Order: sequence, then C-alpha cells, then structure tokens
Amino acid sequence: MVAQSSADSAVSARVAEGIELAALLERCGDSDQQAFAELYDRTSARVYGLVLRVLHDPGYAEETTQEVYLQIWRTAANFDSTKGSAVTWLMTLAHRRAVDRVRAEQAHAQREVAYGTATLGNEFDEVTEEVGRRLDQQAVREGLATLTETQREAISLAYFGGRTYAEVAAHLGVGLPTVKSRIRDGLTRLKKSLGVT
Repeated sequence: MVAQSSADSAVSARVAEGIELAALLERCGDSDQQAFAELYDRTSARVYGLVLRVLHDPGYAEETTQEVYLQIWRTAANFDSTKGSAVTWLMTLAHRRAVDRVRAEQAHAQREVAYGTATLGNEFDEVTEEVGRRLDQQAVREGLATLTETQREAISLAYFGGRTYAEVAAHLGVGLPTVKSRIRDGLTRLKKSLGVT
C-alpha cells in the first residue's frame, strides 16, 4: 500500500512537472526570458547528461548543450503539447543536435585525413621524384666522364643536342660509320657505368 502510494506520488510529480515545463516553453515562445532561465535551471542537467552520453566529451557536450538551448529559445513557439511532453521535445532536440555534432566531427576528421593523405602523399612523391632525378643526373654526368672525349662529344650532340647521326657526322667532319661506332661504344660504356644491363 505504501509502495503504491509512493508510485502514485512519483507519477503525479512527473505529470505536474510536464505541465509546468510545457507552460514554461509556451512562455519562452513569447520571448519570456525569466521563463527561459527557469526552464534552463530545471532541465539543463538532463539535457547535458544526454548530450554527454552521445558525445563522450565534456567540452563538446557543453557547447552542444548551449546550442540546444539556443535552439529552444528560437523555436519554443513550435512546441505542441498535444504531440508530446515538454521533456520529450527537449530531449529530442538535444539528441538530434548531439548526433549532428558527432556526424560533423566525423566528417571533419575524414576531410582532415583525406587532405593530409593527398597533401603529404603529393609532397612525398614530389620530393622523392626530385631526389631521384638529381641522382640520375649525377650518375649520367659521372658516367659521361668515363667516356673518351670523342664518344662524349658524339653522344652529347646526338642525345642532348637533338641531332641525327648524319648531322653529328657532318658537324664533327667524320664518316657516318665512325659516328655510329663512337655512339654505340660510348653508350655501351655508359650503360656499364650506370649499372644498366
């Protein structure tokens, strides 16, 4: 009998609170700052608790709770007590806002990862490519230094000067077979010095 009486008292208290909170929301819809302050005092712990359970971060939970109450202030006139209780309406707003925050943070983290991967990946590739190019140039210069003067001159005119074998022969004043031989022998020697098989 005592248990029944205390259960009835708890239900009565919840019903009374629901009516009072609905009245406060209605006054908030009329821009009543005092009603808003009282609504905040009576519900902020519950709203913050729900938001914290979703976000798992006290700092984000505080910010999001503040956003929830800003939304309540702006949209209190939309509350309709025939569609649900004041607490349900508040908690629905809080839950939606917290979930939106989680999604926004996840999207931000994914953008950061994608940006970092793209940026760092490109920088790494560019640096690696530049280092490789410089090493190749150094190896070619060193390889060219191992050639005879006539081989180096014939190869430089043909490959770096963009001349045909016939133009190289005419420039050097030697026969075409001689130029071909110098270039062939020079390239064979250069391949060996570069370690190309």
